[in-house]
Amino acid sequence: MEQSTNLAAESKSSEINAEPLDQLRSYSVLIGIASLIVLLDQWSKSAVRNNLAFGESWMPLDWLAPYARVLHWGNDGAAFGIFQGSGGFFTILAIIVSILIIIYYPKIESGVWLLRIAMGLQLGGAVGNLTDRLTLGYVTDFISVGTFPVFNVADAGITVGAALLLLFTWFVDDGKSEVDEPEEQDAVGE
Repeated sequence: MEQSTNLAAESKSSEINAEPLDQLRSYSVLIGIASLIVLLDQWSKSAVRNNLAFGESWMPLDWLAPYARVLHWGNDGAAFGIFQGSGGFFTILAIIVSILIIIYYPKIESGVWLLRIAMGLQLGGAVGNLTDRLTLGYVTDFISVGTFPVFNVADAGITVGAALLLLFTWFVDDGKSEVDEPEEQDAVGE
């Protein structure tokens, strides 16, 4: 009898200790993806700032000239250079979005990888650009493709994350969030 009581107590104790471990595991995908985006973003921006003067461009391969180049540029608006002069607003927005992602993330079912990846990309992008805004007062952009606005790794993370979120909403989550329509009633019985 005493042995079964001890086993039950140990089992309950391990369940209590497992909960924080499960939460940490849950956040590991978010933290891993977000950290990778932030590291790539900050490393690439630093390389551009240290090797190119503001406004200077570099063409790694001549045949890319009409299509893409590396261009040192700055942006105090939103992704892709829109809403210039709104840096303060986007600083606050990035903080709020980051907090909301961190709060919402554990509510995502463990098998919903597309949504988990989307959240990690968006958090990494938000934190990458937020780091620039807080340290430089603007965001360093450097990827120039054709006539598309100049962007960076963080912008790409936010955009790809948003696209994955839309894909999840449109295709994967189809039917889970829909409200069932009431069946038509027979007019004879009324």
